Amino acid sequence: MRPELLNPLFAELTAVKGIGATLARQLARLKLTRAVDLVFHLPVMAIDRVRLTTLDAAYVDRTVTVEIEPMTYEPGAQRRPFKVQCRDVGGNWLALAYFGGGGAYAQKLLPLHQKRVVSGRLERYGDMLQIAHPDYVVAPADAATIPMREPVYGLTEGVTNKRMGALVAAAVERAPVLAEWIEPSVLAKHGWPAWRDALVSAHALHTPSRDRLAYDELLANQLALLLVRADTRRRRGRPLAGTGKLTETLVAWLPWSLTDAQRRVSGEIAGDLAQASPMLRLLQGDVGSGKTLVALLAMLVAVESGAQAALLAPTEILARQHLATLQKTLGDLPVRIAVLTGRDKGRAREDLLARLAAGEIDILIGTHAIFQETVHYHDLGLVVIDEQHRFGVAQRLLLAAKARVTPHLLAMTATPIPRTLALTTYGEMDVSQIDELPPGRVPIETRVSSTEKLNDVFAGLRRHIEGGGQAYWVCPLVEGNEQGDEAAAETRAAHLRQQFGDARVGLVHGRMKPADKDAAMAAFAAAETAILVATTVIEVGVDVPNASLMIVEAAERFGLAQLHQLRGRVGRGTARSVCLLLRGDNLTETATARLKLMRETNDGFRIAEEDLRLRGAGEILGVRQSGEEIFRIADPDRLPKLLPIARDDARLLLDRDGGLDSPRGAAARNLLYLFERDAAVGLLRSG
Repeated sequence: MRPELLNPLFAELTAVKGIGATLARQLARLKLTRAVDLVFHLPVMAIDRVRLTTLDAAYVDRTVTVEIEPMTYEPGAQRRPFKVQCRDVGGNWLALAYFGGGGAYAQKLLPLHQKRVVSGRLERYGDMLQIAHPDYVVAPADAATIPMREPVYGLTEGVTNKRMGALVAAAVERAPVLAEWIEPSVLAKHGWPAWRDALVSAHALHTPSRDRLAYDELLANQLALLLVRADTRRRRGRPLAGTGKLTETLVAWLPWSLTDAQRRVSGEIAGDLAQASPMLRLLQGDVGSGKTLVALLAMLVAVESGAQAALLAPTEILARQHLATLQKTLGDLPVRIAVLTGRDKGRAREDLLARLAAGEIDILIGTHAIFQETVHYHDLGLVVIDEQHRFGVAQRLLLAAKARVTPHLLAMTATPIPRTLALTTYGEMDVSQIDELPPGRVPIETRVSSTEKLNDVFAGLRRHIEGGGQAYWVCPLVEGNEQGDEAAAETRAAHLRQQFGDARVGLVHGRMKPADKDAAMAAFAAAETAILVATTVIEVGVDVPNASLMIVEAAERFGLAQLHQLRGRVGRGTARSVCLLLRGDNLTETATARLKLMRETNDGFRIAEEDLRLRGAGEILGVRQSGEEIFRIADPDRLPKLLPIARDDARLLLDRDGGLDSPRGAAARNLLYLFERDAAVGLLRSG
């Protein structure tokens, strides 16, 4: 149960002074629904105001503060603003512009010939200097109330920066004084203030205080992960030693040899499975490195040991793709395999669940449906989670609860994760890495082209498919918008069908019915269609060896990790493969850097490190879509510096300082509740 002294922070927003139901709905658009959300809604930047005696065009595009005298009013008309023409002490003219019928308000603030001090962004409008809607207008005697440095918050429609600052201050007033959870030597070394003082001064743009709050968040994260690991290690598991009957037969049957990396990683996993302590292992491997085969070998060890295995996939398309791949790989081996997704209903679903509970299914593949309440296993011994970043800790524990004793867990990801991020997100796991691609994989050539050359792209696409090849065309949107955006799957599919014929162009996106998606994918896999237009639903798992051309439209709208995953859909056969990134004309500096890196390298781990730097942890892991907790304060710039310290501090607390039952541990309990890591792991009672 949450400590009572934290309850004021976890109250609904309407409990904060100045917030009613309407304002609460506006703030909810920023995912601010409780006082604690406002408390951690830190400034994104600062406004530095320049104090001027006389106006100077050299300060255009800067925020200035200057004393003026209003001289005349210019009424607005239609879309023209109401203007107050003013002079400074040197006789320089300045127009103060108020849009949207703000004339009466402006006249009240700025009576003629009465001096005022105004502050706002100085602009040039024609030959005139102008400030539109000044941030401050005060009498000269009150000039000192205008801050020279002011925090700027993320805003939503209907909430000004000044209002947001006042609301944040009201929320911070609810924050209690808390006992210290940071190891004293760490606190002294960095000169950090106490938690509540840091909270106040971080909103005043004090960098060390913000560092301290970021450290707090990382410390909570590391403590939670260590608690998960310790709790799992304490649980009663069972060894799955296997007999080698299935695994050795499969390896002997394969038309290719395992890579050294696959053998090494399979050995690490087999060693874990043979222990009574439940395995917690993350398997990393770049696109096409052969993770699925390694996972299959692990599942066969479980089956040899008389247990069942479950393979959890993030999408229905990927679940059914896994079923087809595993059935093909297993051949005539006596392994009973089935798939369960949300679309399975009625008698067929009931029959499958009955066979699962009776132990007549060895390996169950599926989406989140496989850990629903109605699903019961006969003897679940191993859980494999594909695309681990799509699932949170809570979902992992739900699936683990389906077993009589804690099952072994193998998590896989084809999204290479930088070491720093792996520690923050998967710190409770051992990590194996397949750092070698199977022999014969042809490197994928990556090109970047402007959308102005679409006709050339269409011509090249025609040559490609007339030569017997197949191609993906990926768009960032499902359908066009009011601006006539053509980078949409439905719009692009219609255009390509006009050029190549309806029968040659398939379409798949997330809004389609599952059966329609499956049909489109099956038609493409069978080469019944030559072009598959898609959104990122094909980002992972889809395997069509004959598809050797990937076209990504509006590539600047995708992150590096997504682009790398999409590129990995080709290069799966023997033909030379090309990934063509179509870009728009107005590229940001970040987008330019992304596309340049994609041309330079196929190394997923280098790409992942750069993606972390450019976009941050929440984006690279895709957690904004999955609902997994993302860091609110600990940004990528602070992670490398603070994470190792936080990890050592968490270990010190648990190993030397008495754990969560010590005085510092009691303070750390508050920390875990404060950053809601208790909800993610549910293990405070085990501390």
